[in-house]
Amino acid sequence: MAKIKEVIKRDGRIVPFELEKIEKAIEKALIATKNYQAGLARKLAEKVLVVLEKDFEKGLPQVEDIQDRVEKVLIEEGYAETAKAYILYRKEREKLREIKTFLGEREKLREIKTFLGVKDDLKLKLNAITVLRNRYLLKNEEGEIIETPKELFYRVAKAIGEVDKLYKEDEKKTIDEFFVAMSQLKFLPNSPTLMNAGTELGQLSACFVLPIEDSMYSIFETLKHMALIHQSGGGTGFSFSKIRPKGDIVKSTKGIASGPVSFMKVYDAATEVVKQGGKRRGANMGILIYNHPDILEFITAKAKEGVLTNFNISVAVSDEFMEKVLKNEEYDLINPRNNLAVGRLKAKNVFDLIVTQAWSTGDPGLIFIDEINRHNPTPALGKIEATNPCGEQPLLPYESCNLGSINLAKLVKYENGEPYFDWEEFKDLIHLAVHFLDNVIDANKYPLKEIEEVTKGNRKIGLGIMGFADMLIKLKIPYDSEEAILWAEKIGKFLTEEARKKSVEIGLKRGSFPNFQKSIYYNKYPALRNATVTTIAPTGTLSIIAGCSSGIEPIFALSYIRQVMGGIRLFEIQEDFERILKERNLYSNELIKEISQVGSIRDFKNLPEDIKKIFVTTMDISPIFQVKIQAAFQKYIDNAVSKTVNLPSQASLEDVREVFFTAWQLKCKGITIFRYGSKKEQVLYIAQPETGFLTIPEDYSGPCPSGDCVS
Repeated sequence: MAKIKEVIKRDGRIVPFELEKIEKAIEKALIATKNYQAGLARKLAEKVLVVLEKDFEKGLPQVEDIQDRVEKVLIEEGYAETAKAYILYRKEREKLREIKTFLGEREKLREIKTFLGVKDDLKLKLNAITVLRNRYLLKNEEGEIIETPKELFYRVAKAIGEVDKLYKEDEKKTIDEFFVAMSQLKFLPNSPTLMNAGTELGQLSACFVLPIEDSMYSIFETLKHMALIHQSGGGTGFSFSKIRPKGDIVKSTKGIASGPVSFMKVYDAATEVVKQGGKRRGANMGILIYNHPDILEFITAKAKEGVLTNFNISVAVSDEFMEKVLKNEEYDLINPRNNLAVGRLKAKNVFDLIVTQAWSTGDPGLIFIDEINRHNPTPALGKIEATNPCGEQPLLPYESCNLGSINLAKLVKYENGEPYFDWEEFKDLIHLAVHFLDNVIDANKYPLKEIEEVTKGNRKIGLGIMGFADMLIKLKIPYDSEEAILWAEKIGKFLTEEARKKSVEIGLKRGSFPNFQKSIYYNKYPALRNATVTTIAPTGTLSIIAGCSSGIEPIFALSYIRQVMGGIRLFEIQEDFERILKERNLYSNELIKEISQVGSIRDFKNLPEDIKKIFVTTMDISPIFQVKIQAAFQKYIDNAVSKTVNLPSQASLEDVREVFFTAWQLKCKGITIFRYGSKKEQVLYIAQPETGFLTIPEDYSGPCPSGDCVS
């Protein structure tokens, strides 16, 4: 039985290997050179197979590889004339392909998209179509797609643009502008807005924080609220810090309390049930303050794989705690039921346990709660204690936020062959996106009255970016360079300044957010529509739709295999990388196959240094430099910055410790790490045994190899 089961086609598809095709091609060449004998073509094809199995013991051959081996076997077996005819036939076919490439590739993609049940009226990438089909395009009761991508964007533009009528503004112009920005993939709102705008459900927010008080009523009332939010496509964050510790007294029943971790498991189980019927998997953030008596149990809660799978968890640490870690001092554990000290721990021991668990499993992360509250726009309304599932959106209890991202890759233009960044278009998109996100607050159908009241009281929005790594590549700037840090600061500063200007403008026309007078901005601006304006989200599936790198993350691989619907697997190459290789006559199938086994070109000695310098991937970039990029953005972003610091499998505990301390010192609001291979179940695998190539699922975009990130 042949060891080679599959082959990579020229369009990247992976299809079953068929020896009969090789036999027929050889037979045609034998007939053309009058060397035909019954059974000879089969015999030669089998010799080709032997060579292929030897050369491709690991990995899959491409069509060109097979053709090369056919020529080699024909010559070695004494059929040089036949080999020449085969070569000429190959060249003719190649010319024909060159003539038909554009139309042919379009047709193949159209066939696959039709197979998926989607009419692609925007000429999107297959990955985008797959994601839209699975999560966003409307379906009828039979599960059939009843909407095209263009119709989706118009549905959203219309539902959000019509809000202008409430303020006696020109909604038709607004609808057109919103539609153009989305359909050109220059701006996209968060997933629930794409899913639900213009539908009966109408829940448009991505991020929610719900309060949990120390009572069974509060715990299970919030559980119910969580389920409703997950059902509508939102994610939830909670602080479990007010729940009394395990073993504490329950006066009403004379029983013993089970502690916050036990209730987290209840929330996790409910999320598992609800997500079966939802549009996307439910996601939670569980936070516990560092001085809670159950902090050690919380830190190790995800030590066993398969526990709390629907939770990201983070420890909320203060500046005082971090300073005590440095000084190797103890601190008090406080029972939230009565605010009395019930024990002491060494800060360094607790911190070391956090580091060890993060190194082992990716959880917990850290939330720098003092830094978050230093930038709380409405401190008079209370302290912020929790964030959304990916940590980029700190919120007050019952507060929600609407996010959106501008695709920076679309803003790199060319003049005389040289790239430049279009700051004017960036400004226009920022102003348009702030208008859009502010309208979302009015168009939204809120799952709870309390959420509507708090959200409309502060009108927080979170405009961010995606495609940062793609932008750097197009501008020929290495991600791991001081120049990239400067660009991160410039982009973050410009984004927030222009978003704030637009928020002031809308505030003057429509009125400031109701809690404006209680905010830190009251004496700084004549009016302000939104308490916050910027957030950097992980973008996830949104970046797949937009065809760009995720959020501010580096690109995760230059070449890989993506598994898509219907058993289709595609061989993918980063577009700019492929273009440059071809421009400089460096492209070859063999090279691309080698790269796709590891994703990176860092150790490829036969590639020029300038290319290796620009095309860096996540695993090439030092963890500390990743933190510096996050901190550069955070310097100017209102809310927080989602960034998973990815570490190689050989990273040490000291590497994790340094990342955490650097993030705190550089005034990040939170930090999460993931060490490659630390979980049995992750979405990014290098050199899969069955293919020999780096393999990813259809909805993976790069921000989180553990698979815990949502957008």
